[in-house]
Amino acid sequence: MKTRAMVTVHGLVQGVSFRYHTRQRALQLNVTGWVRNLPNGDVQGCFEGDKKDVQALIDWCQEGPSLAEVENIIVEKEDFNGEFRSFHVR
Repeated sequence: MKTRAMVTVHGLVQGVSFRYHTRQRALQLNVTGWVRNLPNGDVQGCFEGDKKDVQALIDWCQEGPSLAEVENIIVEKEDFNGEFRSFHVR
């Protein structure tokens, strides 16, 4: 079953290669979508793929790369629409 999730990660998540590592993990999991920095210091992503793979990427975002300090993560599930062909850093 395919799914889509909008994810916002709060904490010390910019300047610690969070986007780069999210993309690397997404590619390993065959998840498509994007990840970007927000002006308020958060990181936001849109993930699409098999439900278990998207959940694995969300789970990874709970911790992030070694230098990140994730305080909170907000996940909004959406209907899968197959919009993406790969995973990009915006």
